[in-house]
Parts: sequence; structure tokens; C-alpha cells
Amino acid sequence: MTVARQLSIETSRLYGIVDLGYLSIDECVGATLALLEGGVDFLQLRAKEHKTTGIAQIARELVPLCRARKVPFIVNDFVEIAREVGADGVHLGQEDGEISDARAALPAGALVGRSTHTPTQAREALKEGASYIGFGPLFPTPTKEGRPGIGLGHVEEVERTVGAEIPVFCIGGIKTENLRQVLDAGASRVVIVSGLLQAEDIEGACRQVREVLGGQVIGEGAEYRA
Repeated sequence: MTVARQLSIETSRLYGIVDLGYLSIDECVGATLALLEGGVDFLQLRAKEHKTTGIAQIARELVPLCRARKVPFIVNDFVEIAREVGADGVHLGQEDGEISDARAALPAGALVGRSTHTPTQAREALKEGASYIGFGPLFPTPTKEGRPGIGLGHVEEVERTVGAEIPVFCIGGIKTENLRQVLDAGASRVVIVSGLLQAEDIEGACRQVREVLGGQVIGEGAEYRA
């Protein structure tokens, strides 16, 4: 991993997702700009029900926007698209392939994240070499329809064990209304999806979250280069 990418991980607090479950294709660029200006430290493109050619085209539009803001750009699920568009990495669910295979397919230093839902999965992702993990969903969320929230009971444990080695981003139903509750449970980093994308003012909502989270915004002083 490059020094620049390591820096981006260590200083990150807020992970944003451009999710086509909430946005139309035409809204992706505008939402991305708002998330970046609002202070997200990571940005992921997630498009579960779209053809790979369309996902790749959207990704190509978003990569330079993230580069200009010095924010790592991550593709959800599709390792080949991440490689094709020059993304900074890929995020994999539990059923989306092996971390080692993704690393072998991507350029040296690429980031590989893993979704985890239990402390055991979190420890396994660390053992397998994940760059970071998502841990959740903490609360029920339309993004993971049908999956119950796992609650806050294991946040401190995962932060203490796995979080000592790699970043742990808590995810799932997190909004401004319950953010302090999540932080009080031991979290230091979060992913917020609908709570940002469905806000009337996405940039303003991001800035409000950043005020609570603290930490340095990557585009405002921290160095990042691909």
C-alpha cells in the first residue's frame, strides 16, 4: 500500500456511498460533488441492479472528481471494473469473492474492503488482509432490506480488536439522529448512505456529520495521490 493511501485510511472518518438504489444515473455526478464538498473521506460507487457497462461508465465520470478532491474512489463488488477505470480499490461483501483474489487482480497498493456482520467475520477479514472493514448493519436499513440490525453490542469489541489494526467503518441505518449513540458505543468511523443521499442538502448534511466526527478532511490538507 502506498504511503498516500495509508494516510487516507488512517485519517478517514466519514465514508460516503453513491448508491443507485437511491439515486438515478443522472444524479450521480451532482451527489458525488456534494458528498466530496461536504467532507467525505472515502467515496464508493454501489450499483447492485445495473449492467457492468453502465457501472463502468458512471465510474469513469466519478474517478476524476475524487482525484481532484484527493479522496479514494472505491467500486462495490466488481473487481474488473475497479481495475478498468483506475479506481483506488474495491469493496466486497461476504459472498463477493476472496480478498486475496481481488488483490491479485488489482494494482499493487489497491484497497480491498470487506463487509462484516459479526465479530468473527471482522476478525477473519483482518486475517485475510482486508484494508478496512464495514461492520453492520447496526440498525435496520432499506439498503439491506430483510436483514435485521445487529445492534451496538459488539462495536466496542470489534473496534478494540480489529480496529487496532485496520479501520472499522460502522454502517447500517446510521443518521445524524443516532450518530452520537453509535460513537458512544465505541465507533470512530461511519458509513452513512440514505441519511446523506436523501437529505435536502447533501453537502450540508455531510458537514453536520463531520462536525460530530471530527478528524481532518482529506481534501483540506492531508496529502493523497493515486
